[in-house]
Amino acid sequence: MTALSIGALARRTDVKVPTIRYYESAGLLPQPDRTASNRRVYDADAIDRLAFIRHARDLGFGMDAIRALLDLRGQPEQPCARADAIAREQIEAIDRKVRQLEALKRDLQRMVERCNGHSVAECGVIGGLAHHSECLNPDHRHPAEAVL
Repeated sequence: MTALSIGALARRTDVKVPTIRYYESAGLLPQPDRTASNRRVYDADAIDRLAFIRHARDLGFGMDAIRALLDLRGQPEQPCARADAIAREQIEAIDRKVRQLEALKRDLQRMVERCNGHSVAECGVIGGLAHHSECLNPDHRHPAEAVL
């Protein structure tokens, strides 16, 4: 049986120690066994579970989605429709984020193109940042311009 300290687990999975503790407190990782001196001791299951969590986080899944996926992982005989639905929701979230980033990029490009490079008083970047109303992205409006 593998018996790793939290530091060894962190090195093995490339996850920081405070993050491992956070995942434990959030219920994504079960509380580990402890030695007589109260040090955490992790086994191979913890390595696999933490690798799963890290990969899911790298793909942008939120904590609730990861919790649901871990629950499904523990029920291998169940149909995978829920896992598929969770992944599709994540794809939709990524698509929304890509659209937002593309709109932000267009706004920044417009500011840079309007910059003549002469003086700050005539700078398209400074002027664009000062005047939110010139942004094309409606999610990027000045709070004072938002409809209450």
